[in-house]
Amino acid sequence: MGIAFYLILTILSCSEDNDNGDSPEASGKLDIPFASIASNITENSFQANWALVSEADSYLLDVSTNSNFSVMLTEYNALIVQNNTVTVTGLSPASNYYYRVRAKKGTEITNNSNVITVTTTGVAAEEPEDPTFLKVKANALENPFYVGVAVKAHQLTEGSAYDEVLKNEFSSITAEYEMKMNPISTGSGSYNWEAADKIVNYGNDNGINVHGHALVWHNAVPDWLSNFSGTDTEFALEVKKFITDVVTRYAGKVRSWDVVNEAVDDNGNMRNTIFLQKMGPDYIKDCYQWARDAANTAGDTDLLLFYNDYATSTNIPKQDRVFSIVDDLKANNLIDGVGFQMHNTYLSPTKAQIETDINRAVALGLKVHVSELDIQVNQNNDITYLTEERALAQKEKYKEIVKIYNALPKANKYALTVWGFKDNESWIPYSTDLNHPGNDWPLLYNDKFELKKAHTGFLEGLD
Repeated sequence: MGIAFYLILTILSCSEDNDNGDSPEASGKLDIPFASIASNITENSFQANWALVSEADSYLLDVSTNSNFSVMLTEYNALIVQNNTVTVTGLSPASNYYYRVRAKKGTEITNNSNVITVTTTGVAAEEPEDPTFLKVKANALENPFYVGVAVKAHQLTEGSAYDEVLKNEFSSITAEYEMKMNPISTGSGSYNWEAADKIVNYGNDNGINVHGHALVWHNAVPDWLSNFSGTDTEFALEVKKFITDVVTRYAGKVRSWDVVNEAVDDNGNMRNTIFLQKMGPDYIKDCYQWARDAANTAGDTDLLLFYNDYATSTNIPKQDRVFSIVDDLKANNLIDGVGFQMHNTYLSPTKAQIETDINRAVALGLKVHVSELDIQVNQNNDITYLTEERALAQKEKYKEIVKIYNALPKANKYALTVWGFKDNESWIPYSTDLNHPGNDWPLLYNDKFELKKAHTGFLEGLD
């Protein structure tokens, strides 16, 4: 990238039986010309040279973009030249061209000369990424699914860049943070619905699926509940009231909910959250029951309930514990799907690890939501900008994950959600836990809202 291409001059061959473009009247009276290396090479031109042939009255020059001359430059297909040099113009930077000549006298024309390869200078213009809209291609599949994106309420302004991209590209939205307990619940039975309402209404008004995220998460407990001074029973009633009120408010408007998020620790044990401490080991089942009851009471019998967690593809003890929870919920008809966050890197997890993880949900007849997809390319802090190599590796990883998802049976598909729009707004570069502040580029768009190779990789995964 950014390095000028150097001249490649190769004398390929000199063959008397090369009849590409030969005249029907070749003879041995004229010598076959010998082409010389090009000179005066620029980004857009070069000078073709060859040795003079005694008795020739002119020459025929061919210039092509490939070595077998199957694609000729229009102006240089048997171009008649009186001298033994000509400047070839109208070329592209950092591109390969090939030329050859024949000598001509009257109706007599020789066979082709040897072939010279020329590489123009400069930097090649990058091919534009595939501009096809993600949801358009996904919707055309035999077994389509939602293509989602995580959003913030302030992004959902009519006519904004986010609004335009979202309506074109995505068929589902997930609130990145604003539909969790902390921003909504301001006190016992007291709520701030502003941001959540904006997100839900935006989806409903524009025919975009809304996935609710998340009713219970240990990192989104409001201060009033963290400091709750009542009994454990009263604490549980507060959680039940919150779940009931939220699910009821958005009945028929939010199609699915992550009821409990990240309940398993990285060591494979139940995470020691305030919910576990105050509500006991059955708190997860209780939360799903309350969500199901609220939906049914509100007449929303189609609401889908998901469990959502991260790093289950590589952490087998965690994966096993997650599926012990899922098995229990499934046995009680309290769960419809599993959310696999997929905050992955360009190296990990492997295809086999992802498939093994997801197929455990498929085997249970549950829906699969790749719920928070992004792909780090600088997990070791070894680059300071997104290199071509890493961009291509990221593209391939996006393609791999989408292919895995697209291959699932129709009944198990729900949505594949990318966790944000632009690299500079992703949570990843600013996570203290991940420890590479400011230096990662995990999403489909760069900070200028330009398509990245990752976007093309996503599209290729749908093939």
